[in-house]
Amino acid sequence: MAKILFVMTGADSWTLADGTEHPTGFWAEEFAVPYAAVKEAGHEVVVATPDGVVPPVDRGSLAAAANGGQDRADAFAATLAASTELRSPIKLSEVDLADYAAVFYPGGHGPMEDLAVNTVSGEILTAALASGKPLAVVCHGPAALLAATKADGANAFAGYAVTGFTNAEEIQGGLADKAKWLLQDRLVEIGADFREGAPWAPNIVVDRNLITGQNPASSAGVAEELLNSLT
Repeated sequence: MAKILFVMTGADSWTLADGTEHPTGFWAEEFAVPYAAVKEAGHEVVVATPDGVVPPVDRGSLAAAANGGQDRADAFAATLAASTELRSPIKLSEVDLADYAAVFYPGGHGPMEDLAVNTVSGEILTAALASGKPLAVVCHGPAALLAATKADGANAFAGYAVTGFTNAEEIQGGLADKAKWLLQDRLVEIGADFREGAPWAPNIVVDRNLITGQNPASSAGVAEELLNSLT
């Protein structure tokens, strides 16, 4: 049995360009699907957040319309309710990477608010990448990569093929014109090789030990790649 670190947002709102706060958190599917897969495979999950706050779920991610129907929404809600790990996170500052076989970052707009500028998370990501351990990140989770700055000032993920929530998806979701910045743009700016797939369709990109997924629909594929990397 391996121990997998889930690094999650502690933000329940996302500050828009006009200064207003948009309710957010982590996206239910992006936690629930990989969590269930990891647990079913017999592995242990540890959740870590900034300051050890309980990660807030984006309530919109539990709506039937966001999940292709009420049954699926209810299933994700049940997974969240059953996860004792969500209710007892450790602080990012308490993470010892040597204790974990892999690292996973789910998305939601929450990481755009806190993990994108969290230096401790950035250090964890930089160390995980250098360690060769599987590092999996999905949807808006790659916002955290922006804080992974090396001693020379370069981003640790420059030159890596990645994907994440695209500009097209943000536009179709109705928030692109309200955002301070867009994830795809920022990932390109740090020197990552952004690989854009069709909006809302599964798209998983693997480069060395880095596994990234474009959107909620990519969660299952990201989890599969992570588990395969452990064997």
